[in-house]
Amino acid sequence: MTGKRWKAFKIISMVLVLTAFVCAVVGESAGSFSMWLKLLLTAIVSAVYLVLFISASKNLHSFVSEMKSQLDLTERDSLYKFPAPAVIIDTDGTIVWYNKAFGEEIYTDDAYGVPITRIIDIDLSKTQNNMNTTVEYMSGQYKVSAVTTEKHDANSEEVVTDLTLLYFEDISDYVRLEHEYEQSRMWVMLIMIDSYEDLFTNVRDSDKSHIIMKIDKLMEGFMEESSGIIRKISSDRFLAVIEEEPLQKLIDDQFKSILDKARAITVTDKNYVTISIGVGHGGNTLAESENMAKQALDMTQGRGGDQAAVKNDNDFLFFGGTSKGIEKHTKVKTRIFTSNLMQLVEQSDSVIVMGHKFSDLDALGAAAGMVGALRMLGVKAYICVDELRTLAMPIITRLKDNIADSEDLFISPKNALAVLTEKTLLIIVDTNNIDLLESIELYEAAKSVVYIDHHRQVVNSIDNAVVALHEPYASSASEIVAEVVQYMSLPDTLSSYYADAMLAGIMLDTKDFVNKTGVRTFEAAAFLKKSGADTVAVKKLFANSLESCRKRSILVENASIHKRCAVSSWDSNDPEVRVFSAQAADELLNVEGVDASFVLYPAMIGGNNCINISARSYGTLNVQLIMEKLGGGGHQTMAAAQIYDISLKEAEEKLFEAIDEYIAGVS
Repeated sequence: MTGKRWKAFKIISMVLVLTAFVCAVVGESAGSFSMWLKLLLTAIVSAVYLVLFISASKNLHSFVSEMKSQLDLTERDSLYKFPAPAVIIDTDGTIVWYNKAFGEEIYTDDAYGVPITRIIDIDLSKTQNNMNTTVEYMSGQYKVSAVTTEKHDANSEEVVTDLTLLYFEDISDYVRLEHEYEQSRMWVMLIMIDSYEDLFTNVRDSDKSHIIMKIDKLMEGFMEESSGIIRKISSDRFLAVIEEEPLQKLIDDQFKSILDKARAITVTDKNYVTISIGVGHGGNTLAESENMAKQALDMTQGRGGDQAAVKNDNDFLFFGGTSKGIEKHTKVKTRIFTSNLMQLVEQSDSVIVMGHKFSDLDALGAAAGMVGALRMLGVKAYICVDELRTLAMPIITRLKDNIADSEDLFISPKNALAVLTEKTLLIIVDTNNIDLLESIELYEAAKSVVYIDHHRQVVNSIDNAVVALHEPYASSASEIVAEVVQYMSLPDTLSSYYADAMLAGIMLDTKDFVNKTGVRTFEAAAFLKKSGADTVAVKKLFANSLESCRKRSILVENASIHKRCAVSSWDSNDPEVRVFSAQAADELLNVEGVDASFVLYPAMIGGNNCINISARSYGTLNVQLIMEKLGGGGHQTMAAAQIYDISLKEAEEKLFEAIDEYIAGVS
């Protein structure tokens, strides 16, 4: 009985006694026998009532006291004997009490006064904020929940945590079951033999059958080791289903086992087998996983093949990509692309050709060749370029001085947006990376987009092109455009000035026909020579000022060698640094014992400070993979990266880490 109810009960009792007394004396004469008799009876009744009342109150107090004692004992015993481990900690995380299960299952020594974090690795801030956390102790997994008592600080009115009860729920069986489920999930893998038709060019049928048999045995043995199933779905493709656990082993191995074994199968003295692998990882169904595997396989092809790509819900993971790949001899793809391109041109009222920001001789050369050919066909075509940031001003100046209709040949990104219509066709050359476009606004505003590129495909690539010609095996974008122009049925020979621009682009990216030069590269150069390209005039486009040559020499002189990589840096802003830094990177490759070169310099891009890195190699080291570790990209022999909000010294340290990581991965 509560205090208020007990008080009310006593008041009512006193009122009843007084009422009985009044009733006894009312209407009686003073001193009469009847009055005294009634008073006596009233006193006796009141006395009996008071005795009973006092006795009842004592019994009630005793009952309530006994019940409270039993409840306190039950509460203490139930918590102490609770089957789940429980512990009480203070504000510092020190154990002030723990139950029997905690002492038996978690910590068998005396735990009083011991910080809980010394026993179990637990985030107390998350737990005390009622965020259930899972901890691992010994061989068990526990979900930890908290009940916190709080009190108010009398001085500041702030809530102050006093004691916290932590109780541990053993979820080891659930975690084990979840792990078994995850490890047994099935994923789809697509495997493709790179450049299948070109691989077996001039190979006898008997030799071809023997090589194909080796490839089939390789795939069967690979899948037997992975406990999966594999089926050949075409002459150059395989479809496999693999579980999570063996897939993770492949990822940890970076797919080296299967990629290296494929390269060990030789076709001729110069050619060997390479494969591309696309994995769909994370799909809710096998059909969804297969679709993700197709995307991953397309990405490997866009990056040159001889690698594996794993597509998950958010991103791609790439492995391999160390070989130069096989040059494609057939031009069927180029002919089909050109046919589709001309249909789009006929449906358009104008064409704008655009390269990447800070356009070089290859980007401007490819754009000039495309626009020159389209103008010969009577098409209204323009080159979109920012003349304040281009590195190919010699080409622009030469075309303006020698082409009759050059008055509106070059337009700025701002003017390009002004002339853009619903029926304008935008052709992008020498890049597939949206972030590197000369004008992202122009790309987003265009309704019809086509791109021509030779760089390896990046994750943030152009994905809305109506048609595309992506040839990672080509030496340059200018080489690809030169092939396209040959299928455009021009009424006359292309102007020699446009031919010079394209030849300059080829010479830039091949380093004067040294790097990544194939049969088709020389065929494109021969076509340009027939069109009147002047090699002497082209060489003059590469001329530099004396001051630029001096600065290039300083970079070469100050270079250091790190694991066969020459690294140099320029520590001040210079308007010509992009030109002489790239030239210094090329020159450093001529140093004995150097497989790759890197030149770093500060720059301002989009109002933000960054460090640019120009990377070059002769193919021994894949500089594209090294630059990708720093957020950049490019080619196996020519790549670059930009690192924002970082000092030059910090950028050098990151570069060394990326080089070390790459070398460790391929060794």
